[in-house]
Amino acid sequence: MVSKSINKATNRELTFMTSILSKDALEVFIRDIFKGAGLNEEDANIISKHLVLANSRGVESHGVSRVDIYTKRLDIGITKGSSELQVIKETPGSLLIDGDGKIGVVTATKAMRRAVEKAKKNGLAVVAIKNSTHSGMLADYSMYAAKNDCISLNMTNATASMAPWGGKTGYFGTNPMSYGLPAGKENDIIFDMATSVVARGKIALAKKNNQNIPIGWAISKEGKPTSDPHEAYEGLVLPVGGPKGYGLALLVDSLSGLFSGAAYGPHVASLYRDLDKNQNVGNFFLVMRADLFEDLDAYKQRTDQMINEIKNLPLAEGYDRIYLPGEIEHNHMVKAQKEGIHLSDAVLNDLIHAAKKYDIDHTSYHMIVN
Repeated sequence: MVSKSINKATNRELTFMTSILSKDALEVFIRDIFKGAGLNEEDANIISKHLVLANSRGVESHGVSRVDIYTKRLDIGITKGSSELQVIKETPGSLLIDGDGKIGVVTATKAMRRAVEKAKKNGLAVVAIKNSTHSGMLADYSMYAAKNDCISLNMTNATASMAPWGGKTGYFGTNPMSYGLPAGKENDIIFDMATSVVARGKIALAKKNNQNIPIGWAISKEGKPTSDPHEAYEGLVLPVGGPKGYGLALLVDSLSGLFSGAAYGPHVASLYRDLDKNQNVGNFFLVMRADLFEDLDAYKQRTDQMINEIKNLPLAEGYDRIYLPGEIEHNHMVKAQKEGIHLSDAVLNDLIHAAKKYDIDHTSYHMIVN
C-alpha cells in the first residue's frame, strides 16, 4: 500500500523516494507513463517490462532512470511513437529492419521475436536494425532467445565516448555485446558486457545521484583519470582490457553499424545531447536453434554438466563461490520479485515529474513495499 505520509504531505516526496517499490506495480506505473507519452498499450508494456527488468537484475543504468530522456525525446518528436515494424530486406534466414527513429527497446524486442521465429523455422537467423535509438539492456534479448531454446549473440553500437587504444579522441561507443545459452535444469547462461570498462549509463546514473565513481572507469576531457562523474561524463570511458576492448568495440560497430547501414563510430547521435536528430543506432542479432547440430536434450544436459563442473572447481583464495555469467543478475531478479526494487531519490523524482506531465497520479499505484 502507498504510505499515508505521501498523501498527507506532498512536500515530503523525498521520504516516499527512499521506499522499496513493488516490481509489478512499478511496471504498471512505467507502462502508464509511456501510454501518456503516446505509445500504444503493446509498446508501452514492452518498454515498461524491459526497464523494470533491468532494475530488477541490478542494471540500474539501463532501467527506469531512462524514462526521463525517453519521454523527453517522445515529447519533442525526435523519437517517433508506435507503428508497425518496418522490414527493408528479408530472406528465409535474414531480416533488415528500419527502426524509423522509434523507441529502440520496442524495435529490438520485436526484431528478436522475428529472429527467433526464423531460427525456429530455418535453423538460424541474422537480423540487423538501422535508424534506431538506444536499445537498452541487451541481456533482455539474449534471455528471450534462450527461453525459446535458441543460442544468440547480440550487439549494438552507441554514441562515441571511448577512444581507440592509443588515442585521446572519442570514436567508439561503449558498444555492448551479449550472448545467451539455454540450459536444462540449471539457469540459462546470460552474458552482457560493455566493451568499455563500464557502461556509460553507470556514469550518467552516478552523476544524477551525485556519487563518485572508481578510478579506472573513465578519464576527463583533459585525459586524466577521474572519480568525478561530471568530469567523466564530459570525458571518455576506457576500453576493457585495453587493446582487446578496442578490438571488440570495432567488431560491434562493424556488425551493428557498417553491416546494417546504420551510423557508426562518431556518426551515432547522442541520446542526451542531440535532441534535434535521430541517433541512427544499429543492432545486430545472430540467433541459432540450440538443436541445430545436436539433439536439444543432449545439448542441454551437456550445458548443465559444464555449469556444474565450473561451479565445483576449487576456489581461489578470497573467493567463496564461482558465478556463471548472468548468475548474479539472476539472483538480483529473484530477490527483486520477492522483496521489491530500490530506486534513488533522483530517479524517483524524474519518474514523478514524468507522471505529472501526463496527469498521472503516482500515489494511486500502491507501489510501496515498506
